[in-house]
Amino acid sequence: MFPLIKKSLFILFGLVIIQSCQSSNAKNEAPKPRIAIAGLAIESSTFSPAKSEIDAFLAREGEDVLKYYPFLEETSAQRLAATWIPTLRGHALPGGIVTRKAYDSLVGKTLTLLKEGMPYDGLFFDIHGAMSVEGIDDPEGDFIEKIRALIGTKTLISTSMDLHGNVSERLAQHSDLITCYRMAPHEDALESKQRAVDNLLDRIASGKGKPKFKAWIPVPILLPGEKTSTRIEPGKSLYAKIKPMTEKEGVIDAAIWIGYAWADEPRNHAVVMVTGDDQVAVTESAEILAKAFWDVRNEFEFVAPTASLEKSLELALKSNKKPYIISDMGDNPTAGGAGDVTWTLRELLANKAFNTAEGPSLIYASIPGPEMILAAEKAGVGGTVSAYVGAQVDDRFAPPLLINGVVEAILQGDVHAETEVVVKVGSIRIIVTKKRKPYHYEKDFTNLGLDPRTADIVVVKIGYLVPELYEMRGDWIMALTPGGVDQDLDRLGYKRIKRPMFPLDQDMEEVDLHARLIPASDTF
Repeated sequence: MFPLIKKSLFILFGLVIIQSCQSSNAKNEAPKPRIAIAGLAIESSTFSPAKSEIDAFLAREGEDVLKYYPFLEETSAQRLAATWIPTLRGHALPGGIVTRKAYDSLVGKTLTLLKEGMPYDGLFFDIHGAMSVEGIDDPEGDFIEKIRALIGTKTLISTSMDLHGNVSERLAQHSDLITCYRMAPHEDALESKQRAVDNLLDRIASGKGKPKFKAWIPVPILLPGEKTSTRIEPGKSLYAKIKPMTEKEGVIDAAIWIGYAWADEPRNHAVVMVTGDDQVAVTESAEILAKAFWDVRNEFEFVAPTASLEKSLELALKSNKKPYIISDMGDNPTAGGAGDVTWTLRELLANKAFNTAEGPSLIYASIPGPEMILAAEKAGVGGTVSAYVGAQVDDRFAPPLLINGVVEAILQGDVHAETEVVVKVGSIRIIVTKKRKPYHYEKDFTNLGLDPRTADIVVVKIGYLVPELYEMRGDWIMALTPGGVDQDLDRLGYKRIKRPMFPLDQDMEEVDLHARLIPASDTF
């Protein structure tokens, strides 16, 4: 028995030693920083009669939020570097002004969830920056101010934005770190969000905390995205100037915001911001970028040829390139249009070229029509339908259209449209949706049995083409059509933006592009 007892005591002693070492290591190891995630993202046109309700945001909560970010998958370095407390992150299709009820509800729920997880070392604030809300100027500034009042000023907040967002002085004050996309179309969206997270993790891990300097420069330019794409000059070269600024000693990040042209609020204008620890490097970098932007203001042109719809159709019908894509820009739902303006579709149906089934094949994407959806579901594929579509939200330019045609496809379950049907009228195939939906990908068409590559003409409610449509195009023109995101800024009727503003005021005197140093968030 003695040898057995001796062996047992030896094992027990070993376990005690191991447990003691583990306990000691745990005590010596610094706890992971606690980082929250929150944000609301939408572009809201104040020139559209549409309103965005709470269900438009498709809000994620808790662990479901983490699934949105590939760089926060379970085994990623970013995921392992911190304890993540995701609260609420809502992302909506661009649309009309957000109702006050929806905003208060979403913000209130976010604050409740944030309170439950306190305290925090950092917060990743993931927003767009062009949200308009009934009765509130600068909703993102209001939102972050409410967050600060709850979590305190010591917590580092890293804000990630769309380059078509707006950076008010208030948003700049309460953000410690801030960045935005550097590409339009936004092929670097996730890369930019990851940069915001990496900057946050680095400042916490290094112990450097809040940057010592934040330079903010409002630039009196307000241009649509269709004129400021980074695919072409001068946007391409302008945005290429950002990275060299970030490589300077003492600079953390630099960014240029084009701003959002279809909201009539004082904060709507371009902005340059640079953050870092070296005052000279930060301010000089911001002023270089702001001057570079101002110097090329007269060089911005539409990213593709533009024309009236009539001229666009004339060119498309003469072309032998397939598909000839026409952007129906004025009611673009990816920029904030209601998505249900029927003006363009009315003109297409009235064009004799498409009156018979043997005419040029044209796909129209898309028009909401709940009444047509019901009729199509009742008639079934192959059935004949007669029902109204469109203009339930925005009837300023054309009324609802009575469509008489044949149902070619019915598809259920889309996250945005809910139900989609294809109705053929003459040689036009109209995609009708229960709720509005932008059409960006080839599968959006092929899932409905349509082949956009072999169609003669594809008309899409969009501005500049997203990458997949751009690669698909045989040729492309942007039609200057009416709607809530009209490209003719002069006829929008701004009343509240700061003036003078280029290009509305062409003869502007020399502007002040000196950097304004924004106080740190813990000085308020």
